[in-house]
Amino acid sequence: MSGKPSGRPKGEQHHIGLLNGFAAYGMWGLVPLFWPLLKPAGAAEILAHRMVWSLAFVLVALLVVRRWAWIGELLRQPRKLGLVAIAAGFITVNWGVYIWAVNSGHVVEASLGYFINPLVTIAIGVLLLKERLRPAQWAAVGVGLAAVIVLTVGYGQPPWISLCLAFSFATYGLVKKKVNLGGIESLAAETAIQFLPALGYLLWLGAHGEATFAQEGVGHATLLASTGVVTALPLVCFGAAAIRVPLSTLGLLQYLAPVFQFLLGILYFHESMPPARWAGFALVWLALVLLTTDAWRTSRRGRAAAAAAAVLRDEAATARTNPVDTVEA
Repeated sequence: MSGKPSGRPKGEQHHIGLLNGFAAYGMWGLVPLFWPLLKPAGAAEILAHRMVWSLAFVLVALLVVRRWAWIGELLRQPRKLGLVAIAAGFITVNWGVYIWAVNSGHVVEASLGYFINPLVTIAIGVLLLKERLRPAQWAAVGVGLAAVIVLTVGYGQPPWISLCLAFSFATYGLVKKKVNLGGIESLAAETAIQFLPALGYLLWLGAHGEATFAQEGVGHATLLASTGVVTALPLVCFGAAAIRVPLSTLGLLQYLAPVFQFLLGILYFHESMPPARWAGFALVWLALVLLTTDAWRTSRRGRAAAAAAAVLRDEAATARTNPVDTVEA
């Protein structure tokens, strides 16, 4: 699954990590092709099935890897359990809005939500965590805000779908950071909280004759059940990538998903792109270029400083080990 890397060479580990990263973000990027297959089920029914079957999938995964100790630890920490419940609430909103957006013909607007997500994450860091931004980060946030204004003028209203997806996922990420659980464990805890309300809703639909699971044939039922795999498999690949490649690489790979979604929206779903929308997206992409360039430069300077510090430590250690040679030199 997403456990620690084996004793393979570092280069091979990096290669495996890249493949898993491409797989994770590729699957997230292509998932708009999947949700329309679940019609005539509505977004709420699809969401409920996603919660129920995701829990089933991760329980099987945990059974395979025999990773259960974290459950007792979590149950003994009410504050942490409360944060998991909050995370479950935000990811429920995110999943629900995304499924509805795709099946309602708003794939491009949904992709915008994940393009602006890094900018929203930075804004939350400033507002809630009192983080200090570098000039390039301020510039990126400013350009991102200008993009939202341009899109608001173009749409005649704020891009609510994009903003809801970006803010719900950014807040979800913030809460998950505080919870500090592994990918599979976190998904298991969140879907366990979601399970009873989701199952109750599905039973209610069935009692009112509105559930499609048993009415549209075996193929439809199988597709609804596979929502658990569609949810959990990219997360497993992401976990395998996260422990094998640098965060800077993951930061670049994350843009694959919205790029794929954007291209699907235009080329496959044939959604319109009026000039105002192109202008808004261009500003968002400019903000992301500023953000990525700044992150790369900062990471490069950090590595250089770490290397210089390591050289100084080695020299100091050599001087302590060979004091006579140092004096004679």
